[in-house]
Amino acid sequence: MTAQRKNSTLALLALAISAFAIGTTEFISVGLLPLIAEDLHISVTAAGLTVTLYALGVTVGAPVLTSLTSQVSRKTLLLWIMIVFIGGNLLAATASGVAVLLVARVIAAFAHGIFMSIGSTLAADLVPENRRASAISIMFSGLTVATVTGVPIGTFIGQQLGWRAAFFAIVGIGVIAFIANLALVPSGLRKGVRIRLGDQVKLVTKGRLLLVFLITALGYGGTFVVFTYLSPLLHEVTGFSESTVAVILLMYGVAIAIGNIIGGKAANRNPARALLYMFALQAVVLLVLAFTAPYQIAGLITIFFMGLFAFMNVPGLQVYVVTLAERFAPQAKDVASAVNIAAFNAGIALGAYLGGLVTDSAGLIHTTWVGAVMVAAAVALTAWAKLLERKDRRPAAQNEAPEAELRRA
Repeated sequence: MTAQRKNSTLALLALAISAFAIGTTEFISVGLLPLIAEDLHISVTAAGLTVTLYALGVTVGAPVLTSLTSQVSRKTLLLWIMIVFIGGNLLAATASGVAVLLVARVIAAFAHGIFMSIGSTLAADLVPENRRASAISIMFSGLTVATVTGVPIGTFIGQQLGWRAAFFAIVGIGVIAFIANLALVPSGLRKGVRIRLGDQVKLVTKGRLLLVFLITALGYGGTFVVFTYLSPLLHEVTGFSESTVAVILLMYGVAIAIGNIIGGKAANRNPARALLYMFALQAVVLLVLAFTAPYQIAGLITIFFMGLFAFMNVPGLQVYVVTLAERFAPQAKDVASAVNIAAFNAGIALGAYLGGLVTDSAGLIHTTWVGAVMVAAAVALTAWAKLLERKDRRPAAQNEAPEAELRRA
């Protein structure tokens, strides 16, 4: 391995550590909700706001802060992202009440939003053009590992040492990531392309793109009606002990990782059709969970499939957004992906908020079918999008027919 390649690999490892830290803190609250609620003397649904407001922070922070920082040196920005991230999680770990904890979660979410917006381009700039896809996958592997191991390990730490210890552990990972970025990421990376907030707003006014952003929010977010309250659901409805919940979250993370791989391959040819099947299956799984949740074995099997389909749609949604942007807003193709990240997090916020309302008014078990209805709405919108795609192809086919006849003549 040449020295240059070794240096770029080490820099990508630093980015992957950053992604691991950020991915862990995003969903760590899911496993800690009962512990946070008990310690701060609040309801589980009030504790659920740590998920809702975090997602809203990413939704707002990703487009706004990415626009404001687009001309800042990439390494400088990366270091500041980790400083804000460390500060937000340190504040969470030492929060004296729920108000401070929620502010801390929003601060950490701002760091998350910018990192997700610039992470891919940072990774791509570290390597030659023919290695860019691999570089991006290395960076995102940190998020995958966080989903599989970070959240369940954080939950286990919280159960053994208190929920604050889990956030202190995340601060420690953040410090390691900061040092790794400082030492391993080169300083000569180009500045970002100027991204105007107005360009991002214009994308939402494009009907076809707005449709897919809605599909993203509903289809991805529907699972979070259940997932946000999965820990208390497993404990209170399914009857598992709190110590077992961490193991189940590990299983859930493995299912997500498998689903992500399957989803990427399935969406290569026809993302709209693949998404239609994925959302339909997830809606069915969530509905089935309403009946299987009280039974441990049946509930576990259903939750595994819920995890399998939970993130399976992510690659397809990103590819579909970029494909549509190339046709309907080519000048804003790069921005479309960032706006879709905001749509993902808007879906998480909506799902988590609905889950809280349902838990308070009807009970934990009802989060399942409400989540199914939300995903079913995405199925209907995806079917509509497919119908529009078919209509787009008809004029093209009609125009090609006379040309073919002329060529034959």
